[in-house]
Amino acid sequence: MTVIGIVGLPGSGKSEAAAVAREAGVPVVTMGDVIRQACRDRGFDPATHHGEMAKTLREENGPDAIARESLPLIEDHLEDADTVVVDGIRSDVEVERFVEAFGDEFTLVEVHAPAELRAERLDLRGRDASAEEGGESLEERDERELGFGMGEAMAMADVTVENDGSLAEFQAAVERLLADGPGAVADDANEDDTDE
Repeated sequence: MTVIGIVGLPGSGKSEAAAVAREAGVPVVTMGDVIRQACRDRGFDPATHHGEMAKTLREENGPDAIARESLPLIEDHLEDADTVVVDGIRSDVEVERFVEAFGDEFTLVEVHAPAELRAERLDLRGRDASAEEGGESLEERDERELGFGMGEAMAMADVTVENDGSLAEFQAAVERLLADGPGAVADDANEDDTDE
């Protein structure tokens, strides 16, 4: 049994990593789905109230509320699968909840990309609305995420996957991670260091 948690700032490539896992037949639990469902349950539009609802759930039920709501979904998948990917970890408290639940079977992976590249990707996806349009800028989104404890969560990562090259390179790195474990990606990083 392996549970792979993915953490990273907006636009870093978390969703793409999750897509690679799905393509490989690995079940993915997206923590954002818990938030979107809570929006729908309370009559809010998930597209415009997602961040607000994430904050509300944590205020009402504690900082690990979304992780706790995700645990039964992960456990259900583990009945039929050896590996489950958890997308959307936002804080050190959530990481601690998963470590408590899965122990050494839990691996935290940070997906990292430079800010300029993340901004380009979000702009291409149409998700980085400017403040004039009533949306959040990338800086505001980063600030909100870091306010949840994402910086601390990223610092706890067992391995980092760099997403500053081509899409194909990133997909290949995620495939190696899923097939061979975090050591395969750590080996890639060590090879890059020795090349310089």
